[in-house]
Amino acid sequence: MSESPLPWAVIGAGPHGLTALKNLLERGVNAHGFERDSDLGGNWNYHAENSRVYESTHLISTKPFTQFPDFPMPDHYPDYPSHWQVHEYFQSYARHFDLYDHLSLNTEVVRCTPVGENADDGWDVTVADRVTGEQTTSRFAGVVVANGHNWWPKTPQYPGQDSFTGEIRHSAQYKGAEVLRGKRVLVVGAGNTGCDIAVESAQNSKSTVHSTRRGYYYNPKYAFGRPSDQTADLLLAMKLPLALRRIMFKTTLRLTVGDFTRFGLPKPDHDFFETHPIINQQLVYYVGHGDIVPKPDIDHFDESRVVFTDGTEAEIDLVIFATGYLAHFPFLDDDWLNPTGDHPVLARQIFTPRFDNLVVSGLIQPDSGQWTIAHWQGVLIASYAELMRLDPDRAREFYRDVIEQTHVRFTGGANYKDSTRHYYEIAHQEYLVALEGDLAVLEKVSA
Repeated sequence: MSESPLPWAVIGAGPHGLTALKNLLERGVNAHGFERDSDLGGNWNYHAENSRVYESTHLISTKPFTQFPDFPMPDHYPDYPSHWQVHEYFQSYARHFDLYDHLSLNTEVVRCTPVGENADDGWDVTVADRVTGEQTTSRFAGVVVANGHNWWPKTPQYPGQDSFTGEIRHSAQYKGAEVLRGKRVLVVGAGNTGCDIAVESAQNSKSTVHSTRRGYYYNPKYAFGRPSDQTADLLLAMKLPLALRRIMFKTTLRLTVGDFTRFGLPKPDHDFFETHPIINQQLVYYVGHGDIVPKPDIDHFDESRVVFTDGTEAEIDLVIFATGYLAHFPFLDDDWLNPTGDHPVLARQIFTPRFDNLVVSGLIQPDSGQWTIAHWQGVLIASYAELMRLDPDRAREFYRDVIEQTHVRFTGGANYKDSTRHYYEIAHQEYLVALEGDLAVLEKVSA
């Protein structure tokens, strides 16, 4: 692409959109952001239409491993801040780096259209004002997609589900415990959201059943007197072998929690680090008190009853599917992001083989905090966009080299379970080393 005064478009003003916008501007790349809601924050803006946080949501990773490295969270924040504090933090970040002047709020991107066969002349981005409904189209040099991947519900279907007489909702619709009170509740799914809702149900509902397809390791938020993610990162920094780290973590869980199967929970069918971490030390507590009844997967629905694969059944008033989300980009053609089945496959989780000026930030599920990685994704994207403006041929050379590694995954040596929740799973330290290498190449070619 030849040198162009056109700006880059950044879609979404959650943490990944904000840091992409900030780093583009910091590198001297003209850029403008679009956010469909009336305030920034993305998923962490509780009142936003597509926000999936609920009243009691807190981070599951601590401040040092979650915050932007160039903008620390306030000292008075606790180890695990609430979603209210996170939202305030993003607002402070935007004010500090003067991002509001480069953001259009209440503005939904409805279509991105490549100009030319390979978007050689940029992108036409059509947006709709969500107040007036007016649509406008502007041209951009490139597009950063940062609209998030935890907002489009993935809802399973079971035999008899359509004739179930109770209520069924996805956790995307869950905002607080008031919907649980006095009801016989079934929570389906053992991710962090499913475990949180099961615990809240144990505290508020008439009864709680928790259905999971497999057993998991339920990690405490604190271990050895400090936040558990900090302990885990220390072991990584010591470069201990994966097998040794697994032994240490299993031993810690056995000493602090005990044998999960003794509580009626199923035995994990995988090794430590082969699934996304579940950080919840209350679930086992309520299972041990009989306030949460573990069950296997659903076999079928039978009017007001739910029948499980072990033949047991339960009368249920409310089913909450905490079954995750699928990445969804309604403003793009699906094949532009190199789909495999129902999900994109990108180089570095950023670059698509289809266009060199269409990039994604945020399509990651790290084993630690996310926004440090968001920052470095933003730095890489901005450095690449700057090189595209200054030396397009060298930028294309870098792009071709990275695209050759599209199917490289960053697992830290673990064999992740094959499930939707692991499509974008990364071992954060290994991934950051790869980004560091890419940045070194970009700095070298731009020198």
